[in-house]
Amino acid sequence: MQWLSLAALALVAPANAMLRFSCSQLVVDRIDPLVNPGQAPSPHLHQIVGGNAFNTSMGPERDLPTESTCTSCTFSEDFSNYWTAVLYFKARNGTYKRVPTFANQFLEPANGGITVYYIPPYDNKSKVTAFKKGFRMLVGTSTRRQDGKDNEQRQLSFRCWEKNFGGEQGAPGTGKDTKNLPNKPCPGGIRANHFFPTCWDGKNLDSPDHKSHVAYPSSGSFESNGPCPASHPVKIPQLFYEVAWDTRQFNNKAEWPEDGSQPFVFSYGDATGYGTHADYVFGWKGDALQKAMDAFCNVNCPQLKSQTTQNANKCTIKPRVQEPVDEWLTELPGGMAVTY
Repeated sequence: MQWLSLAALALVAPANAMLRFSCSQLVVDRIDPLVNPGQAPSPHLHQIVGGNAFNTSMGPERDLPTESTCTSCTFSEDFSNYWTAVLYFKARNGTYKRVPTFANQFLEPANGGITVYYIPPYDNKSKVTAFKKGFRMLVGTSTRRQDGKDNEQRQLSFRCWEKNFGGEQGAPGTGKDTKNLPNKPCPGGIRANHFFPTCWDGKNLDSPDHKSHVAYPSSGSFESNGPCPASHPVKIPQLFYEVAWDTRQFNNKAEWPEDGSQPFVFSYGDATGYGTHADYVFGWKGDALQKAMDAFCNVNCPQLKSQTTQNANKCTIKPRVQEPVDEWLTELPGGMAVTY
């Protein structure tokens, strides 16, 4: 099979069902209810999308659909929260400027944020079990600074776009995609790809490391309908985030480090990209997600209620932590040290 981009598959190939939608920026804030519950501020800055019930503490007892009054996602029954670290540009003079996100291809009305996919098995026959109330998980390890070459690391990558989303057209993580942040200017920005595990132990909504209750297939891949390990026998949807970082305004190499090294650094101090990670807290209303997965929904899903992207853009909350994040800074928020 010749790979198309996931965006192209979602639009033109119903045989490869994948629920793809935009979630506009909800807030940029230094809190993390999954890894640092109750802390404000948490160690590093995040960009968050989804339901407006997002807060410093989000235990499994929380009922996000009833606590939220709006969602920044275009499917209006989705009050889940999705978040990643924030990317900064480090100028030659040592100051930092936040890199904004921008709307992904075919989702241009969105106010930045994250593109979310929920993908059922590629044979469009096998069923998956949608996440349950209170479910949450994490992919990636913020302390990594080199390629671990393990199953998790293979699910994380970056694409250096040419102008107008051009360049590589294969599946995320293939072709010229890299595990590290691109080391050259990207005319169309940088896309970060995060694939979550697709097997669940069927019992635990979370685990101490937010990873042990889920796993990747024991052989093959989700795409090839690979079997889940006996310890995690329940197949769950393939959750996938794309983050479009608008690095286009920072492509002047005269402003890059004098040694020519790439100038971008994540808010947790990672200048390599190997530590990229993403968090998820489930919050769909009722059995809406299960209905969409059973119907092998694509971009258009009559089984789900939706709202206009313009309306989703209006759903925002104020940061809990009041600190400068958007002007030129002399250090990363929280004073995070940069490591390579």
